[in-house]
Formats: sequence, C-alpha cells, structure tokens
Amino acid sequence: MSATTKVVRGASTLAESGPQTARVTSRFEDLITAVLGTCMVGGLLTDAWAHTNIVNQLESFFTPWHAMLYGGFAATAAWTFWLGFRRRHGVPRWWRNAWPAGYAVGALGAALFLVAGFGDMIWHQVLGIEATLDAALSPTHLVLATGATLLLTSPLRSWWANGAGRDRAATGVWSLAIALPVALVLVGFSSVLQSLAPTHTYDHVMNSPSHFEAAFGLAKYVLMTAFFVTALLLVHRRRATFGAGLAIVGAQSLFQMVQMEVPKTLTIAAIGATIGAGVADLVLVRLDAVRGPDAPLRLPIAGAVFAALTWTGHLLGLRLADDLRWSIELWAGAVVLTAILGFVLGGLAATPAARSTLAKS
Repeated sequence: MSATTKVVRGASTLAESGPQTARVTSRFEDLITAVLGTCMVGGLLTDAWAHTNIVNQLESFFTPWHAMLYGGFAATAAWTFWLGFRRRHGVPRWWRNAWPAGYAVGALGAALFLVAGFGDMIWHQVLGIEATLDAALSPTHLVLATGATLLLTSPLRSWWANGAGRDRAATGVWSLAIALPVALVLVGFSSVLQSLAPTHTYDHVMNSPSHFEAAFGLAKYVLMTAFFVTALLLVHRRRATFGAGLAIVGAQSLFQMVQMEVPKTLTIAAIGATIGAGVADLVLVRLDAVRGPDAPLRLPIAGAVFAALTWTGHLLGLRLADDLRWSIELWAGAVVLTAILGFVLGGLAATPAARSTLAKS
C-alpha cells in the first residue's frame, strides 16, 4: 500500500469518525425524552391499574388505558426517531449511522414495542383479556416490556456515553427510574412492596401455609434486592449520585401503590423503603467524598448499604402501620441476607482491577 493511499484512507476514517463522535444529544433533548417517557409510563400505570382493579370490565384491546399507553409510546418513539433523522446529513444511511449516542438501542426498543403491540392486539382479540399471572407471563407483554425498557433508558445510555458527568446525571437517573417499573410490572406479583408477610405470625411448622408465606416473603426481599441494587449500580458504578436510590425505590413504590389503589399498610411500608433508600444515598455520597471514587470495595459496600437501609426502612414502615410478627431471626435475617446479596452484586459490577483487589484481600 502506497503512502498516498494510507493518507487518503486515514483522512476518510477521520472524516467518518468526526461527525459520529459529534452526534450526541443536548441536555434539553434528553430531558424531552425523559418527559415523554414519563407520559408513556403514566399510560402503562393506568393500564396496570385497569388490569388489577376492573379487569372484568375490559372487553377488548381498544380501551382508554391502552390509548394512553400507546399514545405515550407514539410520542416517545417519534421523538427518538426524529433525533436520528435530524442528524442524517453526512451519513450514508441515517437509520443506521445517524443515531445520537445511546439512542440506537432505544430505536430498536421502539421497533420491538411496535411489533409486540400489534401482536398484543391480535392476542387480545383472539384469546381475550388476561389477568393476574396470565397477564404477567403473556409473551406479547414480555416483549412489550423489553422494548419499552430499551426505549425509555436512552437518556441513561446518553449520560454514560457523555462521560457520566454531573450535568446529565438527572436525566440519566430519571430515565432509569421510570424504566424500572416497566421492567418489573410483569413480576409485580413477586414484589416485596406488595407483601404483608412480615406482619403475619410464622407458626414454625414445615410446609404449613404460614411456612410457605414466610418463605415466599423472604424470597420477595431477595428478588427485589437483585433488581434495585442492579439498578443503583448502573448509576453508582460511574458516579455517586444523590437521589439515585431515592428515585429508583420511590418510582417503583409510587407505581405499585397507585396500581393497587394506595393500600394503607403497604403504602406506609413503601414510604419507609423510599426514605431508607434516600438515607442510603446520603451515606454513599459521603463515603465517596471521604474514601474517594476508587476506594477498595466501593461497589460491594454500596450494594450492601443500599439493600440494608432500604429494607430496614420497609420493615420499620410495616411496624408503624401494623406490627412485625415475624421472629427477630426472620426480619433481621432478611436485612442481613439482602445486604450480603447487595455486596455480591457490587463485587460482580466492579471493574476487573477492583475485583482483583477484592480477591487479594
């Protein structure tokens, strides 16, 4: 290869990479995405409420609740595609090369949601309206949730691509907080935020209804810890951001409490969990200020602290609203078990260098 050819190819590569690196959204564009996504999740909430409370009145796919959901989706998807189309100049195919950082996956999510939406319409018209576990595990609903999660988290990926700085943290955390209820709406039956198990007496009889309720209640703490801690680590791995845990737990709590028409005891417990998550935010931001962002065991400690404080707040809320009738071994064990799980998840989320340090210690 001649020197001239190398120079020409090098210039061509630079020309191609230059516009691509410049294709980033502004903070205002990410804000619009988050606002439209919130409208979409609001539509989903109305539909979840209808499936929970008035399912016997739902006779077809064409309901006001679906109209709000799909209207919110249409606005969010149209905005996402516009962000790519407006950056079409200088690229061979805008639908492949013009997407701003973080939004190509969102466009894929929009396409998945659209296809699954048509499938869901046919499913409802042919097989009827699902309720409870049938609604949770409907194949079209699973694909809808996946597509919506990818679409809604575009500002989160944009924040990552722009260096995870402080200036875009709000929209990044916001998009994650509204996406989590969408991802979890289909496993809501396994959410500890809907569980009153700790307020019921455990009879210590193997295979009794009380035994199964307590075991399932503990499993719910474990499951929700996996979701909540993973979501927190998506933010905290890059930057200690006050309000991240508060937003994650608060958004999920608000969604589920409204879906169930704000039951008193569960709502007070959810508020306790949200306050606990806010306290965890304060602790984690302070730890980073004191120990530094590269401190040993930073992410494992964050996962453990977040889980322990969130579920301590939840159990205190149950105690205030009703009573804790589990033995101390059960409720204290739930806190310790989830803290251990949070620690493990934090270790898995750490960089290879940090895991090497953990192994040596």
